[in-house]
Amino acid sequence: MKVEQLSIFLENKTGRLAEVTKAIAGHNINIRALSLADTSDFGILRLIVDRTEEAKALLKEAGFTVGRTTVVAVKVQDIPGGLHHVLTILTEHKINVEYMYAFVQRGGSHATMIFRFDRIDQAIEALRASNIPILDAEEINGRA
Repeated sequence: MKVEQLSIFLENKTGRLAEVTKAIAGHNINIRALSLADTSDFGILRLIVDRTEEAKALLKEAGFTVGRTTVVAVKVQDIPGGLHHVLTILTEHKINVEYMYAFVQRGGSHATMIFRFDRIDQAIEALRASNIPILDAEEINGRA
């Protein structure tokens, strides 16, 4: 139930983000989720795409520094306190959230949160034990 995410390091200058999207759009690679964090000098673009290996190769070919990270996609109830419930379970198991971001999927009563944990296997185990749904790559890409 782990999902592969690409991390692309970008200079913080006009047009760099468009160069990333150009490199993969021409090959019909679909971006399913993304997060962009920046400093004054550079940014880290985190992407979940439908064809990770191909996107990574294309981005490297285009001159980008690309890393690969394992993350977990969690279905969180779309109600007040839904995220708090998930975070409480993680806190009880002393699992640190290194970062997280959300993305929208069609329909449903849940939000999808992407988490990077310090102890990923223990996080998955704790969430499953509490009946928190975890999505796999196929579900994120709408093929489940």
